[in-house]
Amino acid sequence: MKCPFCGYASNIMYPFGEDAEAITRYKIIGAGRRNVRCINCGSTDRERLVYIYLKFVACVFKCKDNPIILHIAPEPRLRDKLREGPFEYIAGDLFTEGYEYPDYVRNMDLCNLPLADNSVDILICNHVLEHIENDRMAMKEIYRVLKATGFAILQVPISPILKYTIEDFTVQEPEQRLKIFGQRDHCRIYGADYIERLEYCGLKVTVVNLDPSFHHKYNINPKESLYLVRKL
Repeated sequence: MKCPFCGYASNIMYPFGEDAEAITRYKIIGAGRRNVRCINCGSTDRERLVYIYLKFVACVFKCKDNPIILHIAPEPRLRDKLREGPFEYIAGDLFTEGYEYPDYVRNMDLCNLPLADNSVDILICNHVLEHIENDRMAMKEIYRVLKATGFAILQVPISPILKYTIEDFTVQEPEQRLKIFGQRDHCRIYGADYIERLEYCGLKVTVVNLDPSFHHKYNINPKESLYLVRKL
């Protein structure tokens, strides 16, 4: 296995994530404790999945028109690669007390983005929406700022056995959220209706599965699909 970020090759990777009974019960994809962290640079399977798509499938690093990329809650390794690319790169996160952020990361609320309509070519939101109570408002903001020719990658932990998303906003205590949703800071478990939620907000969804040759080579989860969205 080889890390596409740092090039380090090893048959061993460090553990990442946390197990919870809800994750097992609902067979949640993109969650749970697993050996997926690069022992050299610390990249995770989630970062590698998005990076592999951008680099090898969408070929965005070969763009010549300086696209604008908005990266929400930017993961360090993916963030560094995108900052090196031929892009106008915007990194945004909702600042939380007790955390430190690089100078180039802007304090942003995904439900109220400080960006103009139709201003973003590529938007990356990797395992963020499950943390936001009003996820539909966040989806509408993604629709608003995305150009008609642009696309977004909107990854979430998702259950393949749930027809409908499980959410309960009366559940606020971290331990209760861990018990019900599988993580202490999650608001829901997405089900098959995740696509319908996105479409309700005006987004057309294409589910992309990478070629199997990428799975073992870069240690990414073969069960995790990419949710690629554009404006309807």
